[in-house]
Amino acid sequence: MTSPGSIETRYSWVIAGATLAMLSLAAGGPMTVVIGLVPIAETLGSGRSLPSLATSLAYFGTGIGGVLCGLLAGRFGQRFVAMMGGVAILAGLALASMAEPWSLLLGIGLGVGLFGNGALFPPMLAYVSLWFDKRRGTALALVSSGQYIAGFVWPSVFERSIAIFGWQRTMLVYGVLASAVIVATAALLLRPPPVQPSGPGTLRAVPGAKVLGMSPNLALGLIAFASFLCCIPMAMPAAHLVAFCGDLGIATSRGAAMLSVLLLAAFLSRQFWGWLSDRLGGLWTVLLGGLAQTIGMMGFLVTQDEAGLFFAAAAYGLGFAGLVPAYVLAVRELFPALEVTWRVPALLLCSLSGMAFGAWLAGVIYDAVGFYAAAWWAGIGFNIVQLALVGWLIARMRRVAEA
Repeated sequence: MTSPGSIETRYSWVIAGATLAMLSLAAGGPMTVVIGLVPIAETLGSGRSLPSLATSLAYFGTGIGGVLCGLLAGRFGQRFVAMMGGVAILAGLALASMAEPWSLLLGIGLGVGLFGNGALFPPMLAYVSLWFDKRRGTALALVSSGQYIAGFVWPSVFERSIAIFGWQRTMLVYGVLASAVIVATAALLLRPPPVQPSGPGTLRAVPGAKVLGMSPNLALGLIAFASFLCCIPMAMPAAHLVAFCGDLGIATSRGAAMLSVLLLAAFLSRQFWGWLSDRLGGLWTVLLGGLAQTIGMMGFLVTQDEAGLFFAAAAYGLGFAGLVPAYVLAVRELFPALEVTWRVPALLLCSLSGMAFGAWLAGVIYDAVGFYAAAWWAGIGFNIVQLALVGWLIARMRRVAEA
């Protein structure tokens, strides 16, 4: 049931389900590099920093592409942009499978990242937010869980496929599958949202008004910088867990299973964080999620046996899962609907840039010192700065509310 005047309908949840399916497939593209990190490095004769850089380019490309494709969606509609993203994922994985350093970086960064996930992840979150009002946080938590469903489903599949058929053929076949489903789903189900970006604002947001007692762009910049800081450690275990397990003598298949456990825990807990964010608001959820992520990150420092790492992976997944949708919700709470097509992608550009930097930084630190503990400590340091910044933003929000 929806309340009188609510924009939510049954079709809103159809849109949410379709988006979840598309994002689950799109997120599998970069994961082919995560699972195949070691064999890719061996094939190309490079260290782990090269495939780590490809993963980073996918994150960074998704952020840049989100801004560009958000503008395209405003002009041509989200259906066209999503279909374009499906085709780009196939093209990018096909190029990466040519097994040259340049083709890997270009295919994953440009095809899978910039025009693939960039056309799907940031614009689709903005698009879905226009279908909901009362349960917007819950809906954003659900659809942004596509990467976690991908993380639960695909690691073991990719690990077996790479072991049997090789990473190149795995990339190519997956690209065909993902592209076909994404293009068909977008063509059949996506339609214009009930709230148009040119329509009225939401909540207290008024175009041009101060946000948290400062200019709107400065407020967005600080929120986005906080998301950059917390996404650095967020990407480290996700991008390097399989390789970390290999260094400890744990089989690749067990490392892939551990990654699946981490992301399944993240998917389940993200639904809780979404429910909580509808009650506490975006910034408070960000603060609690950042604290939980910091504690979870420490788990990888205190244990190195297989059973302990399975527990640490699950605990980490439970902690960090609510951050990205909570940031998106904070922007939708503080800024008017007419600015959603560029403010949400701009926020996610910073978030994904943080993930790109974190994935790359962990690889560089490993190549420099030969172990991952130093990378985990660096990630914790970034998280502590993020907590301080978000705490300051919440203090300003409370002062503005009391004024």
